[in-house]
Amino acid sequence: MEISVPYGHSTIKGYFPDFCQVDLIEAPNQPALQNPQEAIKDAIVFPKGKFNWKDYIHAKSVGIAINDKTRPVPHIHLLPPLLDQLAGLGIVDSAITFYIAVGSHAPIQNDELSTLLPDSIKNRYSVVSHDSEDEQLLIYLGKTTRGTPIITNRRFHESQLKIVVGNIEPHQFAGFSGGVKTAAIGLAGIQTINQNHSLLSDPECKLGVYESNPIRQDIEEIGEKIGVHFALNAILNQDKQIVHVLAGDPVVVMQTGIPLSRQICQKPVDASYDLLIISPGGYPKDINLYQSQKALAHASLIIKPGGTIILVAACPEGTGSQKYEAWMKGMTSFNEVLERFKQEGFRIGPHKAFLIARDGSKIKLLFISEMDPIKAQSLLLPTSENLQKAIDSVMGGIDKNSRIGVLTHASSTIPFIGRANN
Repeated sequence: MEISVPYGHSTIKGYFPDFCQVDLIEAPNQPALQNPQEAIKDAIVFPKGKFNWKDYIHAKSVGIAINDKTRPVPHIHLLPPLLDQLAGLGIVDSAITFYIAVGSHAPIQNDELSTLLPDSIKNRYSVVSHDSEDEQLLIYLGKTTRGTPIITNRRFHESQLKIVVGNIEPHQFAGFSGGVKTAAIGLAGIQTINQNHSLLSDPECKLGVYESNPIRQDIEEIGEKIGVHFALNAILNQDKQIVHVLAGDPVVVMQTGIPLSRQICQKPVDASYDLLIISPGGYPKDINLYQSQKALAHASLIIKPGGTIILVAACPEGTGSQKYEAWMKGMTSFNEVLERFKQEGFRIGPHKAFLIARDGSKIKLLFISEMDPIKAQSLLLPTSENLQKAIDSVMGGIDKNSRIGVLTHASSTIPFIGRANN
């Protein structure tokens, strides 16, 4: 049997013997909107909740937070109707600033802007990249009820109209992305991100959980304190096409969008698997290991203890975190990683080591990527030259009764064991 999985901007193939039964684990790929531009315009003009455009006629400053290159947000479709709406309110171009919400990632360089914004936008409006560690850019707004310091981008916070643009999709420990998260985390200070993400040990901080998720509700509180007014969010199918568009009050957008996202992303399976071949879903979800790790977290929900996961992720930009790489130097086992992380406490960057070790310590793991094999080995990621050799290397433990699955878009799928109506 031939299988094909996304890998960067392409796909790679592998083959199983005929005696193997291989399940394709893929949520139903809902059809894209036939007229996305009209749907986006309608969502913007008729916002959800109590948001009213009339309150911002001739606004003197507008901040628009957008995600960085690691998220497949369809800016080219979402932003022109939004900018048309602002122009219709009499808001001049010079009043509008785009803030690239990089979170704890490195600030975006000018030569990378074209990967995020078309020339017609980046050459017309002010565009600045956030830096979570530049204290001169930040302002302190107090603490959340969970003790998270609310440190955010000063200029965005001081904008008369604050807008966030992004996608609603599954998130491994915040439950779902979308809504205020683009600003609450994407434009936060590093102390805010550290403290918020340190809550991930709570059992409710997991994939697909929203209302009872401490991390996500902490994010909502941060967004409320910042004063985010308007969210424009898309929900995409596995081909990264727009299926739904929601706009308006950020909380209402999330409450409306999450059930729609579940319909697209949830996938039930009958039982756990002995072997899984998984891909984050191709570019940009496998742009680096920092992003690709999410696929492993999702797949761990349906793998047997001691089973094997073959992670197929191009990672053309390596790990995506120098802090993670530096922290891993000298580590010899996943159990050693878990113990050190427990002793030292939570830190952004090293938390990726913890997340990989948390799942990797329970399974056998093989890694296929463009990364230097020596670097991958230093991160405790055993490599294989290609997918076929990885499959061949595990066939000794495979028989006709083994459960084999292929999770082609792991980072945007919520797999679970049970019935579809559970």
